Amino acid sequence: MPESKATWIADERPAMTVPAHDSPDSPDPRTELALILEATPWALAAMIGTMRDAATAPLDEVLAAHPRRTAVLEAAGLVRRDGDAVTVDPVLDVADAASAHSAVAARLSALRQAVTVAASEQTAGAAPAWERHDDDVLLNQGRASAGTGRALATRIVPALPGLAERLARPGSRVLDVGTGVAALALALATALPAVEVVGIDVMRRVLDLAGTELAEADPAAAGRVTLRLEDVGALSEEAAYDLVWLPAPFLSDAALQSAIPRVFRALRPGGWVVAGTNPAPEHPLHRAVAAWTAELNGGSSSDTASVEEALVAAGFRDERRYPTVPGGPVLVAAQR
Repeated sequence: MPESKATWIADERPAMTVPAHDSPDSPDPRTELALILEATPWALAAMIGTMRDAATAPLDEVLAAHPRRTAVLEAAGLVRRDGDAVTVDPVLDVADAASAHSAVAARLSALRQAVTVAASEQTAGAAPAWERHDDDVLLNQGRASAGTGRALATRIVPALPGLAERLARPGSRVLDVGTGVAALALALATALPAVEVVGIDVMRRVLDLAGTELAEADPAAAGRVTLRLEDVGALSEEAAYDLVWLPAPFLSDAALQSAIPRVFRALRPGGWVVAGTNPAPEHPLHRAVAAWTAELNGGSSSDTASVEEALVAAGFRDERRYPTVPGGPVLVAAQR
């Protein structure tokens, strides 16, 4: 925000007054940013609804079928017209139906979390927000990770030396830390038909949801997924897994530091850990939101670089980075 604007807000706007709007020409006292933020939930609703519909119909037809909703996307800059030509932001142009469903679930989860936090009284020392969210939030958040599971199986596993061969052997094992509703575990079991996947989580309620999700899934894959109520910080297995998925942003900083050496010991020699990480946000608003949500959800504020450093300090080698989308999560792989 320009300095002159900030000074105007702080020094010139009368304090504790309610502007009168007797005339239709009265200026709106709110800043442009405040107006944008107030409209943002509806812009998100338009974006999410369009992404959901585009999973089952061509995007141009979806945009044409909902002109008012599309007008909101145009005002937000996600859809641009030049005569008859229409250009859309890449966020709307999802690759396939499965990716669209994962993206929609992720954004619904974030939106519902924000609503829950806005409607809840926040007190110091309160339980992490995951304990307070309803089942729909947990399901949406968990189902969004199916896309990560597919990316792990189809893009990361083949790129890591020796891993695809290891996971093709009978008896190969994968550990899914913070399994949630087991969507990532199920995606791995589906794509890698020889592996046994163990999913651990510290929330009994989310594991109950995971059990229901597995019961409704293809038994050929679901039958190779085992769920355990367990904290990765107490993991005691040694040389038991060929691949470990470690979602760093969902663990507290203390839990992450405790988990990394235990994951190292739990891997078989030559096995790989793949850690989901968030790059350091460049925009100050993104930095502030990331820090707040990490605190609310009991998660980690560690960024990609710090997670990579912790892996190396624990004895991992051959660390590699795999970006996802611009500004989005970065997967960090390292070998025992």
